[in-house]
Amino acid sequence: MKTKRLIMRTSILLVMAVAIGYTFYYNFFADKSVARAGNEAVNFALEDLDGEMIVLDELKGKGVFINFWGTFCPPCVREMPIMEELYQEYQDQGIEIVAVNASEPPLTVERFASRLDLTFPIVIDNGRNVIDAYGIRPLPTTVLVDEEGTIVRVFSGLLTEEIIREFMEEIKPSS
Repeated sequence: MKTKRLIMRTSILLVMAVAIGYTFYYNFFADKSVARAGNEAVNFALEDLDGEMIVLDELKGKGVFINFWGTFCPPCVREMPIMEELYQEYQDQGIEIVAVNASEPPLTVERFASRLDLTFPIVIDNGRNVIDAYGIRPLPTTVLVDEEGTIVRVFSGLLTEEIIREFMEEIKPSS
């Protein structure tokens, strides 16, 4: 009887350990990103802070720099002023930045944008539907889309001025 109980308990513990191990692997190590270079960018329509609807498909013909971010993310906060500076330089060259906020309250995002004098479109992804559609994890993550609507590159982590400039050149429309 004791041997049967020992086998049963060991079996249960083994199943639990495998389930916990799989959950840990899936949540922290598995690449769940949908956004990959060469794939067509998933269309989305989100309202910006000025009440204008930003539809990704309507930006075809431009290079689009999509930055997924949050005010709670220190690297996101550090890269925003650099993005603004380079947006001023590249906006007239066919580049659009769309900053997709990770479902924060509008007042928080508006105050943040105002404090940094950000002029590029900022949208709030309420419910994180766009973040989920792109499989974004972690923040910040930047998705570069060419003028055809194809993803050119996906980059996770802090952007420096050099990296942003390189990315802007990479998606600048050829015309």
